Amino acid sequence: MDKFNTLTGIAAPMPMINIDTDMIIPKQFLKTIKRSGLGVNLFDEMRYDDDGREIPDFVLNKDAYRDAEILVAGDNFGCGSSREHAPWAIKDFGIRCVIAPSFADIFYNNCFKNGILPIALPQEQVDVLMKDAEKGANARITVDLETQTVTTSDGETMTFEVDPFKKHCLMEGLDDIGLTMEKAPAIDAFEATAAQTRPWV
Repeated sequence: MDKFNTLTGIAAPMPMINIDTDMIIPKQFLKTIKRSGLGVNLFDEMRYDDDGREIPDFVLNKDAYRDAEILVAGDNFGCGSSREHAPWAIKDFGIRCVIAPSFADIFYNNCFKNGILPIALPQEQVDVLMKDAEKGANARITVDLETQTVTTSDGETMTFEVDPFKKHCLMEGLDDIGLTMEKAPAIDAFEATAAQTRPWV
């Protein structure tokens, strides 16, 4: 998993509330177990018409936001079913951070396991970031996980809370497998001792 330390990038504004996981990645794209290739179908039903053509008014189809790395969204982001494909699609598109007033719990936790930083901020601060994001590609927002700050393109800084363990994992690029591999020497030592003391196992 990619490490997350500091990110300065274009932020795409999506001021919708209750963006659920089916809106993020519709059910017909859940057949794969690969984490790559889903970015093209992120927000598929809002992004394309019935003939597969881009809908010009959708934010990620606008030239200013095609390379967005941050998403500023409305309340209760990631609600609905618990599909892990939702953060896979977000990450595959290139978005590394989602900022909203609140998140669905399962989606929030899945983000950390997939190299995405979800930041919950009060509505009034999200409103400031939303307005900043609406400036387009010339406005860059900076997210610093070490200092737990978000800085607007105008230099206004906001602080956010994050669980220390989740912060450690994201900064070190550790998913569940990576965390297990950190214990490899202890596991190997246990196995060696077990082989000697219980050879019949």
